[in-house]
Amino acid sequence: MPRVKRGTTHVKKRRKLLDKVKGFKWGRKNLIKLAKTAATKAGAHAYADRKKKKANFRGLWQIKINGAVREQGLSYSKFINLLKKNKIELDRKILAGLAQNNRPIFNKIVEQVKE
Repeated sequence: MPRVKRGTTHVKKRRKLLDKVKGFKWGRKNLIKLAKTAATKAGAHAYADRKKKKANFRGLWQIKINGAVREQGLSYSKFINLLKKNKIELDRKILAGLAQNNRPIFNKIVEQVKE
């Protein structure tokens, strides 16, 4: 079997790894062994936090809707229940946006649901 020299491949792999961890503190930015674990953990946290982000935003939308609906004399859960009963299919993101930026339209939706 012929001899395979992996110099360029090895250097490319290392350089790609060190580019990933650029800006990290201490030895994790320039020591291969530490950079590998740092990059792996960073990727794992990034993946998990992308999932958490969705839950965080949903919670934020619920708070915004609740605050706006309470001024109209309803609670969040009753409002969502009435929306479903009246077959108004607006998601929480849209409702929160209306509650924050376009209060008159949001108030009309609440009044329509109350009837």
